[in-house]
Amino acid sequence: MKAAQLTHYGGKEAVKIADVSTPTTSDGKILVEVYAAGVNPVDWKIQLGYLKDYMPLELPATLGGDFAGIVTEVGNGVTEFRKGDEVYGQASVLAGSSGSFAEFALTNSTTIAPKPKKINFVEAGSLPLAGTSAIQAMTEHIKLKKGQKILIHGGAGGIGSMAIQIAKHLGAHVATTVSPNDMGYVKELGADQIIDYKSQKFEDVVKDYDAVFDTAGGDNANRSISVLKQGGTLVSMAGQVDEELAKIHGITAISQMSQVTTEHLHKLTELVDNGVVKIHVEKTFRLEEAVEALDYLENTPPKGKVVIRIKD
Repeated sequence: MKAAQLTHYGGKEAVKIADVSTPTTSDGKILVEVYAAGVNPVDWKIQLGYLKDYMPLELPATLGGDFAGIVTEVGNGVTEFRKGDEVYGQASVLAGSSGSFAEFALTNSTTIAPKPKKINFVEAGSLPLAGTSAIQAMTEHIKLKKGQKILIHGGAGGIGSMAIQIAKHLGAHVATTVSPNDMGYVKELGADQIIDYKSQKFEDVVKDYDAVFDTAGGDNANRSISVLKQGGTLVSMAGQVDEELAKIHGITAISQMSQVTTEHLHKLTELVDNGVVKIHVEKTFRLEEAVEALDYLENTPPKGKVVIRIKD
């Protein structure tokens, strides 16, 4: 089979399209024919070696985590999936799977779920990490309630766009920071207040909020402490929070490590099939263009998601 493999940490030259052996199914594992694989910021960060010190890979390794496809083989002990099932989920090498930027992926049965019925494989392949990250933040860490106010940094990105829709579904007032080009997009998603981060300081615009969800990184997390009311919650996907400063202001600060699990995916499927969450795939690439897909996501932050289309 063909796979996009990382041969060493580095730039475009580090990713090669290689002919490799199709993974062999083992106990508790599922082999999936991959139709589409979502591209996430963690993928290009792995490529460039940003995570090598605490999450080293045995190279060469197949890149990618998110995917949607069809089950082709089921290992011993797996009872909830059968050959021919349409599924989506995660197959990251970092989690003991074989990587999703490939024609086939071996993954754990605990990190996949039946694909939402009302969307196609490309849309489903874009969802797992972004969608479950937003669900975790909104419902488990923040426990967002009707009438509360939340600021979402990076509302036009994959996670941010999901978070806006889920927050609105929960009945919250949503403010978000985006670039000028993305203001119309997040308005369509339901954002109530839109802040141009290039010309406005968000801390001058919003005050006394119940929650902040930071998907953008930089210094947003620590700057966000001042916009929260006492007892508020700050969840950051991308930046380190000054815990002492948070304590002084009487807020809860959480650095979120997202978990793509079958349970989270079931919740995501329900939201998608009920029309609560809509997916915007800005650009697709072929498997042979995996390095271009990684480069595009790193240097051209998209509205929504970027996906590698592997099988039509």
